[in-house]
Amino acid sequence: MLAIGVIGGGLAVVTLRNIIHSAIAMMVCFGSLAGMYALLGAPIIAAAQVLIYLGAISVLILFAIMLTQAGDANLPAPFHRQGPIAVVVALAVVVLVGWAAVATDWGAGAQAVAIGLQAIASAIFTDYALPFEIISLLLLAAIIGAIYLARRPEEDERAN
Repeated sequence: MLAIGVIGGGLAVVTLRNIIHSAIAMMVCFGSLAGMYALLGAPIIAAAQVLIYLGAISVLILFAIMLTQAGDANLPAPFHRQGPIAVVVALAVVVLVGWAAVATDWGAGAQAVAIGLQAIASAIFTDYALPFEIISLLLLAAIIGAIYLARRPEEDERAN
């Protein structure tokens, strides 16, 4: 069911004509992917997926759409003239991923070192605290920039 959510959500993102519906389909895709991570035994990655992508990035995209009135845009048909090129690129990606899957030594994955929650928390709050805060400031600047770009000149005249 989660794979259907990921594939269906991804296809809906690129095929829907309404940009708001595409953003919601992207959130479904991110949520299904987080569920897959949780089922695969990677709760840290699942939580990061929910917090970062489903939470922050999706909300930022929705804010940008709403504040710039891009939801009213008349978008062209998604696969108008790019069909043949898209088929060639998709086949190349499938061949590349298939080759990587066959060439990978899957037995070496069992020897991977398990990293505990304590080690990850320690790294985030010691070594990576500054980059974490810089990213939060960049997201804040993006939201302020979207609000600035979305303001209407008549609102500025009424304020004066």
